[in-house]
Amino acid sequence: MSTNEVAQKFAALIKEHREDEAQQALYAPDIVSVEAVAMQNMPAEARGLDALKEKGRWWRDNNIVHGAKIEGPFPHGDRFAMVYEFDVTSKPTGDRRQMKEVAVYTVRSGKIAREEFFYST
Repeated sequence: MSTNEVAQKFAALIKEHREDEAQQALYAPDIVSVEAVAMQNMPAEARGLDALKEKGRWWRDNNIVHGAKIEGPFPHGDRFAMVYEFDVTSKPTGDRRQMKEVAVYTVRSGKIAREEFFYST
């Protein structure tokens, strides 16, 4: 698949809240995921599908998502970007906040090999 094909399929699955399916179908086994900062009990960088799944579990265990808005994809060469807006409540603190982040995905050999998240900390 081309970068644009991967981007289109990924965006469609994410917009349908089918994140697990997107990971299984489109992520390279050695995916590298990089957050802007480390979080409590979660490093900024995760490597491999198992680490990515653990990161997703951590997110679900620690946050309640009340709403989400997803824009994209915005392709560029071997990369594409997505914009995410979330209305979330932190389970540990009860603090509700609005989040906006930009994610940049790098495609190699028809799979997403790297994802990077940019947001205010």
